[in-house]
Amino acid sequence: MKHVQADFFTGASAPAHFPKSTLPEIAFIGRSNVGKSSLINSIVRRKQLALTSSTPGKTQQINFFVVEQLWMLIDLPGFGYASVGKSKREEFSALNYSYLEQREQLKMVCMLLDSRHDPSQIDMGLIEWLELHGIKYTLILTKCDKIKPIMIEERVQQIQGLVQFCSHCIDILPYSSETGMGRDQLWGIIKRESTSDSIIGKQS
Repeated sequence: MKHVQADFFTGASAPAHFPKSTLPEIAFIGRSNVGKSSLINSIVRRKQLALTSSTPGKTQQINFFVVEQLWMLIDLPGFGYASVGKSKREEFSALNYSYLEQREQLKMVCMLLDSRHDPSQIDMGLIEWLELHGIKYTLILTKCDKIKPIMIEERVQQIQGLVQFCSHCIDILPYSSETGMGRDQLWGIIKRESTSDSIIGKQS
């Protein structure tokens, strides 16, 4: 198993703290407890690069991880039912949108969806927002080890139907941080998009 060089670079709790860097960035976002930190750890084959917790809302800042000195993985605070107050959740949301709107280095967003459940209104709202802002994204169905293969296939078909008229969805990828399902495919997508010359720009 090839070792991946990956290190924590910095954390940002406000846009003023975003690092000055020219490395391309791939951001990860999703509802709290969707398995975001576990997925990031599985990509780089590290157990505790991104901290995981059974308590939703563990990530309370934007964390920047440099990978192979070539690009960065960006761990955004979770949307939804994080175990913090309403005002704090609103702060996280504002911080996330500030990053997504302002960050010139952003190449792609990996949006995580729990494969065991139908997409929520929050999920669909974020997809619509990414589309309106012309941001490329890959939809990743997490925790696929917890459902049967036929259910994975049905979930993929469901999501395909929901985004069939979307312009900026790159792929829909079943994933399991436990078994490694989808890891090689996601690694390939990240490498391709992080070296792409295309620039994400807000739609007028």
